Amino acid sequence: MSLLDQVKYPADLRLLRQDELPGFVDEVRERHIDVVSEKGGHFGASLGVAELTVALHYVFETPRDQLVWDTGHQAYIHKILTGRNEQLPTIRTRNGLAPFCRRDESEYDTFGAGHAATSVSAAWGIAVGRDLTGEDFKVAAIIGDGAMTCGLAYEALNNAGHTKRDFIVVLNDNDMSIGPAVGAMNKYLTNMITNPSYNKARRLVKEILHRTPTALGPAMEEGAGRLLESVKHLLTPGLIFEELGFRYVGPVDGHDVEALVDTFRRVRDMTGPILVHAITRKGKGFARAEKDPWTWHAQGPFDKVTGKGKGADKPSGLPRYQKVFGKGLIELADADPRVIAITAAMPDGTSTDMFSEAHPDRYFDVGIAEGHAVTFAAGMATQGVKPIIAIYSTFLQRAFDNIVHDVALQGLPVIFGMDRAGIAGEDGPTHHGTLDIAYMLCIPGMTVTAPKDGAEMLALLRLATEQNDGPWSVRWPRDAVPAAVPHLSEIPPLTANTWEVLRRGGDCVILAVGTMVDASMKAADALQADGVFCTVVNCRFLKPYDREVFVETVQNHPLVITVEEGQVTNGFGSFMAREINDLDLDSPPRVAAMGIPDDFIAHGTRAELLNEIGLDANGIANRIHKLMGATAAALT
Repeated sequence: MSLLDQVKYPADLRLLRQDELPGFVDEVRERHIDVVSEKGGHFGASLGVAELTVALHYVFETPRDQLVWDTGHQAYIHKILTGRNEQLPTIRTRNGLAPFCRRDESEYDTFGAGHAATSVSAAWGIAVGRDLTGEDFKVAAIIGDGAMTCGLAYEALNNAGHTKRDFIVVLNDNDMSIGPAVGAMNKYLTNMITNPSYNKARRLVKEILHRTPTALGPAMEEGAGRLLESVKHLLTPGLIFEELGFRYVGPVDGHDVEALVDTFRRVRDMTGPILVHAITRKGKGFARAEKDPWTWHAQGPFDKVTGKGKGADKPSGLPRYQKVFGKGLIELADADPRVIAITAAMPDGTSTDMFSEAHPDRYFDVGIAEGHAVTFAAGMATQGVKPIIAIYSTFLQRAFDNIVHDVALQGLPVIFGMDRAGIAGEDGPTHHGTLDIAYMLCIPGMTVTAPKDGAEMLALLRLATEQNDGPWSVRWPRDAVPAAVPHLSEIPPLTANTWEVLRRGGDCVILAVGTMVDASMKAADALQADGVFCTVVNCRFLKPYDREVFVETVQNHPLVITVEEGQVTNGFGSFMAREINDLDLDSPPRVAAMGIPDDFIAHGTRAELLNEIGLDANGIANRIHKLMGATAAALT
């Protein structure tokens, strides 16, 4: 029987001998590789924290002691150890395990995750709540070096460090090492720093200094303080954390599970805010992932021997919107030297990495700092350059105040390219971009657009760079474009604030937004076969909108239905209903809105989820059938 067969929960793990842990880690890592190679998912991050995860659950009495994982990319190993190993092949599938930590999935998931840099704040809140309620357990936040670029992490560290509450932060450093591990000397320093005898001596020295006669005490304290500061500057790689009030421990070899266990045992018995700095390698144990951690951050199914993908990533043979955006962005910059590209730690996901190679001097990756990205772009815009920010819709939520205060209030021409808008698929509710239509529509002066295809996306971006009269937003899905995209120079120009009537029919009008244009056209085809004739309008400009086409269509149809891949509450449909009401028509049409329901949508494929919520051709056709029946009954 393998060691992994013996371990279902952390309590089982703690029955193993410490010298058995390296072999157990190997088994856990192999299990992770086996599952992800068959099912796809986040890959490199979990491989890199195999030893760290095992050591934490081995030392701390989880779930009583509470571990708070940041982002959740590294949580696969955590799920294996906490009663979900048998379910792991269902991860990211409909009704299967969630891709990230969820409180409603396991008592070991003490706080939900999906966006970066929340762990320290949440764990600190848990620690304070513990003390206020008189409980007694340990709290540890595990955060990666990438998430440490987010200001939220430092806000939390600054808040926690000035207290004497027991609180542990584990920094998983797999790329941008604050201080390198230095072999034997590193182990010696770490052992010294965490050794109970050393800490006792440290406290004793402080006590002696405070008991020194008044005449000598201040001078001795001042001299000792200067010496301490000098030594810290010379030897301590974690000086910044010490200055924030945390006791720094490390760097520790994050792939030496026995050394990690020894370190965490000592840290567990220490008091006050403590930061443990562990050096790891993303993708550890899979050579290709170690060599190319960016590519292997997340993968579809692959052959674990050859590393080659097992399925067609794009069944249609057409490129994804993000690739079309990346190529188009370069073409825009080739034609206009003022075009600038900005992203927030997602160069590959947004395809801005292509731009970085073509125009490195005009490319800025600011790290996981979405708010900074927006205000940074606003500053650029005051100087006449044309910044285009490429950020996932769900992550741009974090910068809402910056969009309002720093861009829109000043009328600055910053262009927001929102990738993964709408249903994002297998990554679930933390990654669906369902709110951007609603939050962009409510911002005064914001031009809000949604293209029906890849060519229109590029045309809208080009127009945005030409208008230069205020902020713009353009959204696109995590999907392949529905039709081939010509070179930008071959795409006809668009006129601002215009809609496009794609077909006409007298029974109803479908005001379709973005991805829903194609679905609405297919629904109209199906309805026509049943004798229901629909007008379909491509509402590519949501605000400002095409007033002429709007008035003409809504007053000449008994039924108006809006269809958007965004939250139906306070979305485009709500906006249009208000606008129709303001027309004060003698015979107003019946108005209905289709969109993402007022709920958090679970994980699954885009096709599965769109079908479930009725945002596909069949769902649109069925809804119109029902509405037409009700409308006809009301008219008779």
